[in-house]
Amino acid sequence: MTRVGVALRLVVCALAFALLAGPHWLALRFGERRGWGLAPALFHRVFLALFSVRVTQSGTPPRPGEAALVLANHVSWLDIIAVGSLRPLSFVAKSEIAGWPVIGTLAALQRTVFIDRARRGATATVNAAIGDRLARGELVVLFAEGTTGDGTRLLPFRSSLVGAARAAIQARGADGGLDRIRLQPLAITYPRRNGLPVGRAERPEIAWYGDMDLAPHLALFFERGPIDVHVVWGQPIAFEAGTDRKAVTVQAEAAVRAAMKGPGAMQGHAGVPGHAPARPLPGLTDGTAAA
Repeated sequence: MTRVGVALRLVVCALAFALLAGPHWLALRFGERRGWGLAPALFHRVFLALFSVRVTQSGTPPRPGEAALVLANHVSWLDIIAVGSLRPLSFVAKSEIAGWPVIGTLAALQRTVFIDRARRGATATVNAAIGDRLARGELVVLFAEGTTGDGTRLLPFRSSLVGAARAAIQARGADGGLDRIRLQPLAITYPRRNGLPVGRAERPEIAWYGDMDLAPHLALFFERGPIDVHVVWGQPIAFEAGTDRKAVTVQAEAAVRAAMKGPGAMQGHAGVPGHAPARPLPGLTDGTAAA
């Protein structure tokens, strides 16, 4: 993709943001829950279409309006755009991101829950905030590794914020309105680029992890061409008041690890169904854009 092509696409993204930001801010300001998630999902879809990123999904996603705490692996900044395009949802992220130029603003408009890892008691505060959203029937995505990986191996899932599911049950349990929360394993993979399988040597061009600088990584993203993202929704895990959060976190990690290995690994895995046929998101069936 040429520099002119990139610039034109970024201009279109900026125009889309300008059109969507006002109504979205009003929805947030006046507590209009039916509208708060639409603008971010539409913006993400515009970005994906402009930059030739095709997203497909398979498995058993939550029903529309069903609360779920999603436990996902984390490969790249592109994960947020790909998953955010699927439906209205919010993320959990480290507090430093709130201060990043542009990205911090976008994260805030996505209603991201920020956690200050250096502050004692932050986990309890964030669990309460996430629990409140779950109790209201929302979808919250937690990158459970706590950092990005190279897309080849999966880091151990952290269980501390999974306690938010219990906080949601406690918030609504007194009136009998909520006795369990859906924990949703989610695997994010990048199987193909330019129509060809992604090899180990190419994964650093897609994955953003360790001490990689963002600017050179973005330049490679713009330069190297179309990417396929495949999202696998594992079989849900019921979290109840007496559930061991560490045990279910390990179960979710195993489901994501199996999904990352491909359809063959999913078959016969306890608690995780085989892949359903991949289906492109509405509006992104082609995934290409003219230069």
